[in-house]
Amino acid sequence: MEGSFELTLQIAIAVLAGISAQVVAEYLKVPSIIFLLLFGILLGPDGLSLLHPHHLGMGLEVIVALSVAIILFEGGLNLSWRDLGRVSGSLRNLVTIGTLITLIGGGMAAHWLAEFPWSIAFLYASLVVVTGPTVISPLLKHVEVDRRVATLLEGEGVLIDPVGAILAVVVLNTILNSNATPVEIFSGLLMRLGIGAAIGAASGWLLGLCLKRASFLSEDLKNLVVLAGVWSLFCLAQMSRSESGLMATVIAGMVVRASSLPEERLLRRFKGQLTVLCVSVLFILLAADLSIASIFALGWGSVLTVLALMFVVRPIAIAVCTINSGLNWRHKLFLAWVAPRGIVAASVASLFAILLTQQGINGGDAIKALVFLTIVITVFVGGLTARWVASWLKITSSEATGAVIVGCNPLSRLIARLFQESGESVVLIDTDPEACQKAAAENLPVFQSSALDPEVLEEAGVHSMGTFMALTSNGEVNLVLAQRAVEEFQPPRVLAVFPSNSQSGATNKAKVNQAFIEQLSIKTWNQYLNDGQVKLGTTILKEPGLELQQAHLQTLIRAGELLPLLVKRDRSLQVVKATEEWLCGDEIIYLLYDPRPQLLKRLSGETPSSRLALEKLPKVEEVPVVVTVSETALENIAEPVKS
Repeated sequence: MEGSFELTLQIAIAVLAGISAQVVAEYLKVPSIIFLLLFGILLGPDGLSLLHPHHLGMGLEVIVALSVAIILFEGGLNLSWRDLGRVSGSLRNLVTIGTLITLIGGGMAAHWLAEFPWSIAFLYASLVVVTGPTVISPLLKHVEVDRRVATLLEGEGVLIDPVGAILAVVVLNTILNSNATPVEIFSGLLMRLGIGAAIGAASGWLLGLCLKRASFLSEDLKNLVVLAGVWSLFCLAQMSRSESGLMATVIAGMVVRASSLPEERLLRRFKGQLTVLCVSVLFILLAADLSIASIFALGWGSVLTVLALMFVVRPIAIAVCTINSGLNWRHKLFLAWVAPRGIVAASVASLFAILLTQQGINGGDAIKALVFLTIVITVFVGGLTARWVASWLKITSSEATGAVIVGCNPLSRLIARLFQESGESVVLIDTDPEACQKAAAENLPVFQSSALDPEVLEEAGVHSMGTFMALTSNGEVNLVLAQRAVEEFQPPRVLAVFPSNSQSGATNKAKVNQAFIEQLSIKTWNQYLNDGQVKLGTTILKEPGLELQQAHLQTLIRAGELLPLLVKRDRSLQVVKATEEWLCGDEIIYLLYDPRPQLLKRLSGETPSSRLALEKLPKVEEVPVVVTVSETALENIAEPVKS
């Protein structure tokens, strides 16, 4: 009874410590692995001695195996075939050529700098070819870099884990069976990858088919069916060929994702929660089982080995694997900087240390210590500085420019021309042939199609644009389009014109901002543009008198006489949000309603289709107003007035 309680207490402490580490990391906006490592070491025998993972015996290996299966399946489930297609060449190179470069470079560094025997040095290198998806994914949520870079890092982290684990098994088997020929070694690697991929693809397809056909199952039960299926296919692959289960779970996750299940969002949320729990418990247990003395015993040569892996081997791998990728030097530098190792490296290293000790081969504890040292340094250096490095390189998604605008009405075309004049890319999408022809006549890139088609959005370049805006005359449609864009592509800024009381799909409504002002009547302002009853202007908010100027702006907006369109802040042009807070130095581009009768305009020689003059805001006392916007933006926007 006491023994069972001891095991229960160990698991309870691990879960409590793991979730606590996740909470602290979430609050501080840093990778959770940092606190998982710290908490695990603190609770282990070298700390408070509250947690003793070796008491779990073989149970620890079982927990590691089943947890890694869930982690890799969830990673595959989060991979989008569409996103992978944009970086497929570079990703293929990283998983193949990059793995080989890391294996050779890491082995040489471990032998020459850490003074490991060649066999042990290459076993270490095979363990650290992997990058941790459980570290990278939370990191990218906080940093939010360019989508192509994020996809490449996530794809590498998920796909290289099984490849690296299988490679490590092959290297270990070579050490244990020194008579193996190169052909046997290579064929063993391909056999494990092939069997795992085949079982994963078949099982994933069958699992997706069952979930689609089994309409009688509740959503909660379907999640549990998937969990049972993942563990079953993992065990089946392991029985067929050792270590092929890792590849099977990744491929199964990708196939299930491609099945387009109606409950996919709920499934991904459930698997995400399971992954957080598994990662938390595993890292706490493995870190608690680590001997601090063994790390210090490695000496400075091991530190130099890790630094060589980070700052020599990784940059070389990125440079070689991203040739002709379309990525610029900023993207490549960030890819080279961020390569944290994670749970797969830690778990496999722990298992290998046990196996080597059982076989009477020295070096198992040293490998485990060096792998954990690699995890600690790569996570602390890459994880804690990633946000700063991304900002310095200007590759965060918030730095992205350009816009995809749905709707080719006069207001949409005007905003598109303003983006163009600022030197930013812009693309319009509409189903109306006549509206598309007008946009094309103004030299605006346009797609005549539905914005609900993800392939059209992809072709329009939404993945590299800073803004997605739905600006049709139907507010409910705008909201649906914006929510779909959030689900599929997650642009940095998503805006739409929709009623404030709209109840359509509340799931992603919080991520969609109302454009311009609340309760905007697009038809009214489009009519103003058609009739030539507007003037385009700009004003820069300055001290003194900032509050008076802001108040005057709001007064004109509430009166329906002024429509703020864009704000230029920190040299970045962005669409105005309904909740925008004006700051000193903001340059606001707006439309001002000019209700003069059409007859007076004609008598004065003006026509609605003529170039409209700029108009500055009526001056607030002692508040300077500067007019700088080019007049050409309104050319050809207004339609001829029918007599």
